[in-house]
Amino acid sequence: MDSPGYNCFVDGEKMTAAIQDLGPKELSCTELQELKQLARQGYWARSHELRGKVYQRLIRDIPCRTVTPDASVYSDIVGKLVGKHGGSSLPLPEFVDNTQVPSYCLNARGQGAVRKILLCIANQFPDISFCPALPAVVALLLHYSLDEAECFEKACRILACNDPGRKLVDQSFLAFESSCMTFGDLVNKYCQAAHKLMVAVSEDVLQVYADWQRWLFGELPLSHFARVFDVFLVEGYKVLYRVALAILKFFHKVRAGQPPESDNVRQDIRTFVKDIAKTVSPEKLLEKAFAIRLFSRKEIQLLQMANEKALKQKGITVKQKSVSLSKRQFVHLAVHAENFHSEIVSVREMRDIWSWVPERFALCQPLLLFSSLQHGYSLARFYFQCEGREPTLLLIKTTQKEVCGAYLSTDWSERNKFGGKLGFFGTGECFVFRLQPEVQRYEWVVIKHPELTRPPEAPAAPTSSNPSERLSPFLAARHFNLPSKSESMFMAGSVDCLIIERENPRKRREQTRAPKLPECSRAGLKPGRDLVSYCTSLSRRLTGGACCH
Repeated sequence: MDSPGYNCFVDGEKMTAAIQDLGPKELSCTELQELKQLARQGYWARSHELRGKVYQRLIRDIPCRTVTPDASVYSDIVGKLVGKHGGSSLPLPEFVDNTQVPSYCLNARGQGAVRKILLCIANQFPDISFCPALPAVVALLLHYSLDEAECFEKACRILACNDPGRKLVDQSFLAFESSCMTFGDLVNKYCQAAHKLMVAVSEDVLQVYADWQRWLFGELPLSHFARVFDVFLVEGYKVLYRVALAILKFFHKVRAGQPPESDNVRQDIRTFVKDIAKTVSPEKLLEKAFAIRLFSRKEIQLLQMANEKALKQKGITVKQKSVSLSKRQFVHLAVHAENFHSEIVSVREMRDIWSWVPERFALCQPLLLFSSLQHGYSLARFYFQCEGREPTLLLIKTTQKEVCGAYLSTDWSERNKFGGKLGFFGTGECFVFRLQPEVQRYEWVVIKHPELTRPPEAPAAPTSSNPSERLSPFLAARHFNLPSKSESMFMAGSVDCLIIERENPRKRREQTRAPKLPECSRAGLKPGRDLVSYCTSLSRRLTGGACCH
């Protein structure tokens, strides 16, 4: 504990218990390949002083923007921004998404210093819109910095990296979400057993995988996170994917065959990661991570770019932020009593419906596109008003006060690809529901019963080698190893009708020889009939319809 970087900010007793300072004091190699080997072996992991020197060198060598804030900038701005406030009382910047600052054996002064540094970073990097990993990075770097200004400079160099082939930290909601999607794709390919468990025990597997950076930047104990960061500074972003996959593999090994600790698998994984030191050493974690045969860095970049493109098509932007609130709080933000009006549903009912919408759209304000009161009952007018919008929500009310509807994941313009013929499109995220006389929602049965997609002896569908065909969201044919992509399509439209329905139970049983599917086919409708055909047959009782984007 003689390193000066620990004198001010670290609780010495906790630090000595967490990491022993027993390693070498000098590092002479300069070749990247040798550095990789030493980082993986933990050559500087047991020496606070040597690790500090290595971090200084590695971060200094990061190619950065011409003008990058340095220690002198911090000295100039910290007093103006922070004033006389105590560090522990300072708010966190919005872009960290209310992420808790990991303690990492920091004392009260150290934890306050992290907040001050983050506020100064926010001042100097106004283009950062979402970066929940940053508090953990700053907290760790503070261990190996002589003062706050030096830690600030190191963090700024990591953020200002301008090497197009070297990604370090996600700095926008778009980049973060595409990283989560990419991680999900990698899990599906390299951790199939764990993936099947996630699908079986979680209602939304995307929510589980969206935590993957949180496992690393916050939940991992200091001894493990520091070892991951050693390798990360040398090898880059792909290391994070490897370690997160290794964590999921270890969790599956522990969880397989055991009753769930709770009904929340996300929380179970977080708890496992916090306590990982009880079962998995840092060396064992990295060994497992590098034993996984992964994509090349170039292929990961292509996959990330393809997922970003898919998100942009869904309306997700660089500036859009995620808010770590409950789903119910999401709903209240989007569906507010003052800006939502409907002749079919109340604000409370709309909030119930909005809570079923995929979480990546939960903060979007519902926008009225079509109403029978304004636009009449023409199907052509319905298509005209709704085309170019994705996703949409269809609401229907009858003279008998029945209220039903559907969530439609795909643009209605997709129907034009079939040359005027009736053809199915969409994804397994489509669902139908009923609000009156009672509330019921009917999802694709495969979401909760993926074993129904094929007989046990059937081989898994081959994974495409084209990254653009391995996109999330996960409710696609390849996600559940379906016989064909059409098995997850639930929308159809022509000049005569439009259809929203789930898979044909008889056809599914014949194809898969699986157990009989539940007979909850549609939103309280008779088996064998689709939602809009049903409503059309009741057109004399139809009082209104609406479609929201």
